[in-house]
Amino acid sequence: MGRLALLYRMILRPLMRQPGRALLIVFALALGDAAVVAIDLAGDAAAGSFHSSMETLTGKNDLEVTAAGGVPDSVVARVATLPFAVRMSPRIEDHATVVANGEAVPLIGIDLVGEASGGGTQALDDAELKESFGHINDADAIWTTRALGKAVGEKVELLINDQTRVYTVRGLIPETTTVSGNAVLMDLGAAQRATGKMGRVDRVLIQTPKGGAFADWEKQIDAALPDGVMLNPQGSETVANRRMLAAFRWNLRVLSYIALLVGAFLIYNALSVSVVRRRADIGTMRAMGASRGAVLGAFLVEAVLLGFVGAMASLPAGRLMATGAVRLLSATVNALYVSSTPGAMRLTAGTVVLALVVGIGVAVVSALAPAREAGRVAPTEAMARGRREYEVQVERKRDALIAAVLAALGAAAAQAPELGGMPVMGYLAALLFVGASAMVTPLVVHAATSAGSGLLRRMMGVEALLASRSLGGSLRRTSVLVGALATAIAMMTSVGIMVGSFRQTVLTWMDGQLSGDLYLRPAGAVSAGQHPTIAPGLAERIAQVPGVQSVSRFRAYEIEYQGLPATLAGVDVDLRRSEQSLSYLSGRSAVDVLRELTAGDNALVSEPFANKHHVKAGDTITLPLGERKATFRVVDVFYDYGHEAGFIILDRATMLKYLPDPAPTNLAVFLKPGTDSGEARAAVQRAAAGSDVLMFSNGEIRREGIRVFDQTFAITYALEAISIVVAIGGIAGALMSIVMDRRREFGVLRFLGATTTQIRKLILVEAGLIGLLANATGLALGYVLSLVLVYVINKQSFGWTIQFHWPVAVLLGSLSLVYAATVLAGIVPARMAVWLNPIEVVHEE
Repeated sequence: MGRLALLYRMILRPLMRQPGRALLIVFALALGDAAVVAIDLAGDAAAGSFHSSMETLTGKNDLEVTAAGGVPDSVVARVATLPFAVRMSPRIEDHATVVANGEAVPLIGIDLVGEASGGGTQALDDAELKESFGHINDADAIWTTRALGKAVGEKVELLINDQTRVYTVRGLIPETTTVSGNAVLMDLGAAQRATGKMGRVDRVLIQTPKGGAFADWEKQIDAALPDGVMLNPQGSETVANRRMLAAFRWNLRVLSYIALLVGAFLIYNALSVSVVRRRADIGTMRAMGASRGAVLGAFLVEAVLLGFVGAMASLPAGRLMATGAVRLLSATVNALYVSSTPGAMRLTAGTVVLALVVGIGVAVVSALAPAREAGRVAPTEAMARGRREYEVQVERKRDALIAAVLAALGAAAAQAPELGGMPVMGYLAALLFVGASAMVTPLVVHAATSAGSGLLRRMMGVEALLASRSLGGSLRRTSVLVGALATAIAMMTSVGIMVGSFRQTVLTWMDGQLSGDLYLRPAGAVSAGQHPTIAPGLAERIAQVPGVQSVSRFRAYEIEYQGLPATLAGVDVDLRRSEQSLSYLSGRSAVDVLRELTAGDNALVSEPFANKHHVKAGDTITLPLGERKATFRVVDVFYDYGHEAGFIILDRATMLKYLPDPAPTNLAVFLKPGTDSGEARAAVQRAAAGSDVLMFSNGEIRREGIRVFDQTFAITYALEAISIVVAIGGIAGALMSIVMDRRREFGVLRFLGATTTQIRKLILVEAGLIGLLANATGLALGYVLSLVLVYVINKQSFGWTIQFHWPVAVLLGSLSLVYAATVLAGIVPARMAVWLNPIEVVHEE
């Protein structure tokens, strides 16, 4: 028999007769694939660097000079006088908030004339733009990208640090440049004054001569720099930030693949049922000369067709889902990693290839086992409908032994360290535990249905007994359904436990962390990587306010340590404030630790920093500060959940020895006991007049922290929901396929006197039993996976120690909702079973 004729009769004709089955498979596959596409698109857009404009405004450079607290002008002069033919570009890189709409935009200060005359960038070669450089000496002159929507001569009110000023647009950066998004450009001197960085710049970009080896130029320039000033390839900061983001984005990708894994279970089940239903047809085709390879190929072609249609459907769905995901991911990136603005989302050729490879690949892999079974059907066994079920019954103990081996391997993998900074073995452990659960499911279903049949009959009648025995007698189909839904429930449970544990841990952490009564920071958009400052005299003015006991100043700098970003912070240590306390891994009291911190060049490091850099109490770390390097002894490691990159904390007096800039980034105000908080807040606001600062109470900070936390994990909940929808939709389709496969059974029951109500009840009880078994199995697997998430994957990815917590109310509500949805999924199959004509179905065979 020809392959095309076989494909038409075995695959295409049944698909055309029952398009509903194909649509359900395509739906499950498309939804799972769409989640992968959405995370890929949203991740690329959300991780768009806030400094993308900064990276393109001065053309191609080779090296960058940086220093904690800024590069002093003396170092800039030293680089300028090097006896090498290098081109240098000093830069101020900060951010400003457009007061009119609250939008945060990059603020870039460069030597406009020097860059334009030196051919530094295409952006400054525009003739019209050069004409406007006559205003570079104006203190209020700015140049903007066209995307900002401002016209030449227009006034723009900008908030920079804690000061609002009005600036005049003197020119527009042409659209022909590679600058992306909005940006504000200033001449270097004006930018230094506006940002309070007189006497220093943020970076010096260097372009080396064409001749000579790059390593030689790097070595010679580095030798001319002070110890604390760093020389790195240009863009190293961006590379470091992207390295830090990698674990976050990889975790989301893995979570999005869970929906595909659930879909794979369901594709496997649907095609397995299809093979069982067509065994007679397969046997007939084999008797007519069709080879095993031809039958195998026909079913794989069906999987490719379904995978292709599902992948193509996933592209618009993924693009739509990505729109919402970008907002959620951008908030997380800004809060925990680096300041960023979402980039444009584009369905590139790579995205299309990803969707096709994932969609078709999952479909083909899921179809391999059913297709092999179809190819192995012998004509003499074609009518032996119960043979495969018998084989599963016999093999369930062997499968349980395999499950034990997989579980042991998973436990071993969970003990392994990370590889290349990624929790690869943790993911492997989770996959092995999922595999163990799938292998043990037939034994669980058989044991549960055997033990519970009598109880079900007494509680719900003979229909429940038949339903229980039907599930136990069709282990091959039932175990796959239970395994698919259990996997989705396990992910929901494990992530729910992880998030609930994390949330409770953060609440406990904030109780010890937030000891002040009022907190002040510069107004405007603030996120990770941005540390605008407050005028130094404000703290002294607030300290004089009646009712204020003390003011604690906090200053933060972004630095790079061992190739990864970190935050260096100086804080006022007052041993009289016993209520201010971090929690330390050593368990020591806060007073003892802080007293030791102030005794010399000592430092505290956060747990994420300690885990990333393998630092412990008693070790020393060497930090480049200003123009020199300083070595600090690590006094202790403290728990922290505010910044994934990690903190290094110094006593403020110690920091000022190396970085003599008194401007704080945050203020904590402590009130005297018995002081009216409302009156004190009003008095502090009056003292802060003239500074654009925002003030928050202790309670407001807590509420905002939890809001940011919940927003951070919203994308996680969305991915869980997709997995559950895929599973429940697949179960509805699988139950319909099973009903069609059991047509003769239902016809016989009707002949024996079963009413339509009893048939409907039988199907619904089966759906309910599948839901119960899946909930029980999923809850057990979810608990195991939550241990991997909390103690392995999260610890290795982010460095946080999370205290385990059962979110009982959330889990009960979620599991109840999933169970109800599973029972409801049986309504349509139950109606199909009732509508069957018993005379027709009995005489079919």
